[in-house]
Amino acid sequence: MAGAFNPNTKKTMLKMINSLQNLNRIFTIYRVLAKYDALFIIDEKVLGRRLSQVIKFAAKPLTQASSKRRGVKLADALTELGPTFIKLGQALSTRPDLFDEEMIHDLTNLQDKLPAFSFSEVEKILNEDFDGGSLKLYKYIDKECVAAASIAQVHLAITREGEEVAVKVLRPGVKEAFKKDIALLKWLANLAEKFSPNVSRLKLKDAVREFEKSVNIEMNLRLEAAAADELRHNISRHEKVKIPKIDWQRTSDRILTLERLKGRRIDDTAGIKSMGLNSTEIVETAAHLFFHMVFENGFFHADLHPGNLFIEDDGTLAVLDFGIMGRIDSKTQKYLAEMLLGFITRDFYKVAEIHKQAGYIPQETDINIFAQACRAITEPILNKPLGEISVARLLGQLFKVTEEFNMQTQPQLLLLQKSMLLAEGTGRLIAPQLNMWQLSKPLVEKWIQRELGVHAKLRDSIVETSSALQRLPSLITNMEKATKQIAETNVVISNHAKNRKKPSFYWWLVAVNAIIVFFLCFY
Repeated sequence: MAGAFNPNTKKTMLKMINSLQNLNRIFTIYRVLAKYDALFIIDEKVLGRRLSQVIKFAAKPLTQASSKRRGVKLADALTELGPTFIKLGQALSTRPDLFDEEMIHDLTNLQDKLPAFSFSEVEKILNEDFDGGSLKLYKYIDKECVAAASIAQVHLAITREGEEVAVKVLRPGVKEAFKKDIALLKWLANLAEKFSPNVSRLKLKDAVREFEKSVNIEMNLRLEAAAADELRHNISRHEKVKIPKIDWQRTSDRILTLERLKGRRIDDTAGIKSMGLNSTEIVETAAHLFFHMVFENGFFHADLHPGNLFIEDDGTLAVLDFGIMGRIDSKTQKYLAEMLLGFITRDFYKVAEIHKQAGYIPQETDINIFAQACRAITEPILNKPLGEISVARLLGQLFKVTEEFNMQTQPQLLLLQKSMLLAEGTGRLIAPQLNMWQLSKPLVEKWIQRELGVHAKLRDSIVETSSALQRLPSLITNMEKATKQIAETNVVISNHAKNRKKPSFYWWLVAVNAIIVFFLCFY
């Protein structure tokens, strides 16, 4: 029909509009980076030399020189750019394979603070998610928030039943803003690939997708409630650790109501001292908690900064904020334990072997050279006084070394390393002379004996054998089918000979297959 609108034209126009919007947002980003003297983050390795030079030249007139550390400059810029980029900074702090220690430290300390949104917005969300709003849910709710971050803010309240609670409310519009910024980051990742052939090594597209997945989980407060509930169940035997109970009747995707915990921030050393509490016991409790989360359950709190840890009057460690959690499977637990044991005993060849067996480095890697590299990063760390030894720093250095050996990025270990870094730093605030890993050494040794000792290997063999036996019938069935196909396809003999020889030939093949099945199951 004459004058009909071409759908392809519409797609082209939308693509152009999106590109213009992206370019406008990019200019804003570069302007903010220039304002804080943080243009160094524009890496020639990623964007290509010509493109990065053009960007830096265009933004140079806006640059305000600063004597601050590079990581602080970047953290300041990301804070001004808003929620998505604050979260991006936190994600970058888990990449010691990309940034130096000082940069990682500054990004780890990136303060997730933003101005509070109005209580009328809070009331609106409460009314939309629960009929009757705050009046039906709470006897009292403080209109002033006690904390405001990029994703949500927190108000104190009292339920109709008289329970003191904290109410976490998702920031209005944060999901929509994040969706736009993620689209931009995906566009930039695609653009970077066109300008630099080396970008595939960095896996930018995968990194953006992983970042999107992580923040989407954090923006669903019902999922955070589930994480808190799971962690509380996991550590229920720890009398000196407290996780708040969830009020599920007053919780939705945008509202999280949980038990209010009281105490002093763990970095309030003067206040804790005035309470007459033993700092060694507090650090020991924190160390045992961390060990239990990582090795006993494989589900750990990945944001253990001082703002999320409080000490109650009786010395109980109260843990808050469950938006960023990590998981490691049993294989990774064993790999990590054996690797750390190898480092501690200075058996670097064993460390190298473990990496190869786990498939973390290519099979063609020279074990001796990799072992030598492990020794090079370990000796300077382990030769320090006990209170200064950092397992997190050791892992960070390991990630840097393994990059040279083409080691595939392990996201769960990167997140764990960041969590270790935060936990170590928090422990040193209270008792600088102590090492949390030394305090948890008896637990580590007991776990290794249980999970890696002779009895553990026997137990694992029994489990593997049982699993193989369960698969045995289907394996035999499949091999019988394969045998028949082979016989029908490849054995061409006369009908007389076929009738005479089929049984012996057929059962010969079945016998061979049975032997193969036996070795698959038991070796």
